[in-house]
Amino acid sequence: MHKILIVEDESVIRAALRRLLERHGYALDEAASVAEAQSNFTLANYDLIISDLRLPGSPGTDLIALAGATPVLIMTSYASLRSAVDSMRMGAVDYIAKPFDHADMLQAVQRVIDKHAQQKSIKAKKAPKAEKSDSSTSNGSRNNAVTMIIGECDAMQSLAGHVEKFAPTDSTVLVLGETGTGKELVAREIHTQSKRSDQTLISVNCAAIPETLIESELFGYEKGAFTGANTNRMGLIEAADGGTLFLDEIGELPLEAQARLLRFIQEGEIRRIGSVHSRKVNVRLICATHRDLQTLAAEGGFRQDLFYRINVLRLKLPPLRERGKDILFLAERLLEKQVARASRPTMTLSPRAIQAITTYQWPGNVREMEHAIERAVILTDDSEIDNDALGIDLELVNINRLRGDRVSGVAVKRPPRNSDPVEDLSLEDYFQRFVIEHQDSMSETELAQKLGISRKCLWERRQRFEIPRKKAGGSRQRKAAS
Repeated sequence: MHKILIVEDESVIRAALRRLLERHGYALDEAASVAEAQSNFTLANYDLIISDLRLPGSPGTDLIALAGATPVLIMTSYASLRSAVDSMRMGAVDYIAKPFDHADMLQAVQRVIDKHAQQKSIKAKKAPKAEKSDSSTSNGSRNNAVTMIIGECDAMQSLAGHVEKFAPTDSTVLVLGETGTGKELVAREIHTQSKRSDQTLISVNCAAIPETLIESELFGYEKGAFTGANTNRMGLIEAADGGTLFLDEIGELPLEAQARLLRFIQEGEIRRIGSVHSRKVNVRLICATHRDLQTLAAEGGFRQDLFYRINVLRLKLPPLRERGKDILFLAERLLEKQVARASRPTMTLSPRAIQAITTYQWPGNVREMEHAIERAVILTDDSEIDNDALGIDLELVNINRLRGDRVSGVAVKRPPRNSDPVEDLSLEDYFQRFVIEHQDSMSETELAQKLGISRKCLWERRQRFEIPRKKAGGSRQRKAAS
């Protein structure tokens, strides 16, 4: 039975939580303050601590440091974006606003406890392996912990686990993911954790090399092999001998080069252009692409036999928009990095910037976010970055989400509507249509909320598009007339 500690100064809420959680099989203890919880209970003995943010004496967030590995779920009546974000920054596993829905509370509790149990199991499995590695590795070159893959969402945790399993082998790895998701970073992590980590990692972007040069770049050439070949030249595959070769965007490789690459994979040997002799090489191959190679192979744009050769171990990187709370965590890590690079004092993200970062779809993924934050650090003079400096139009994002159109190439679910489809309308047309259709049944506040803008912005756009406000009572008069 999972044990939960409730830290809440209002007895009515404590009692309600106790009844709710005990009905679902949890064991409960209670405290009215941080001091009482610390003095009466051993915090490490619980599977979860649920604490109010504002408590007499110390705030509930003080429990985060005191609880050690025990996760802390913060409740707050002040469900502002700032208090929630501050709690998460301090290490709270999640937050929930009061008054809370019983189903939401149960779902949050179950999710946190399951994740905590899973992490404990993973750590228990890793511990003996880490001790063995530390005692058997003398040069310190191996890095058994995943240090470059950042994220706590399920997809990234699964990715990190697969990297740890794949890295010690010599099998070919195929990394799949949208542009900007960090495929090269994953390749570097596999190399770092492999037994080849003290050897060379050579990265090749197949899309960046002209089609006429790709074979000579990969396989090298002998003097006199073609016009301009004045000396012997070693290819990139041969240069990676003993180490790892990372072929990024392998889907762009010409068919002729694919045939030569296939022989290298099958036989472990290469032949320079113009040479009659083959050379044995020992290279670990990692490939990456944003394309669907299986479909491409079926259409004749990629060799099927090559696809089967490189599709041995496969890793799928999630797009940034699907990584949940990792988005904010990653943004803050990137901000720290850019601030240090620019030799600036500490900078933070404003609440509007946080809202923009977490609601924007990021079609360019991590690379787009990194460039946006770099630009914002350069443009911002004070210590707080706003969404304008990030180049994200928050009102545009909100209107696009409501509209159900495609935001930056990502499908967003459209709320049910009785009117005709509006995919072909511009944002300005959609705004005018929405206001005209709904102003009889909605107040100005409701219109602004539905559009995701302020009342002031709604008024300004009315002026710009010359849409007058309906007089109070006009709707009632029309209904009476009908």
